[in-house]
Amino acid sequence: QVQVVESGGGLVQPGGSLRLSCVVSDSIFNLDAVGWYRQAPGEQRELIARITTGYTLYYRNSVKGRFSISRDTVKNTVYLQMNNLKPEDTAVYYCKAERSRDNYWGQGTQVTVSS
Repeated sequence: QVQVVESGGGLVQPGGSLRLSCVVSDSIFNLDAVGWYRQAPGEQRELIARITTGYTLYYRNSVKGRFSISRDTVKNTVYLQMNNLKPEDTAVYYCKAERSRDNYWGQGTQVTVSS
């Protein structure tokens, strides 16, 4: 079992920035990948960024150039730096740790982009 805890969400104005953190209870090197997802009201949960153990990165087209995923292997933490936020980025953001065939989700953190 891997515990996953997200933090860093909040209310921000359009054009602002936030950094989300995802702390996992296992070494990042014991995981296959960590991904950030988001789910807006009435919408399906979607993958927006992902980082593998081998440092292969994935970004959804809608966040490319604005969001950046990174990791701190000492702190077992994966970050999502979000810049130039837009109202359409408003959602609950979830972190998922992947290990073998198992997926471990956090509880989510709310991001609201509004003036």
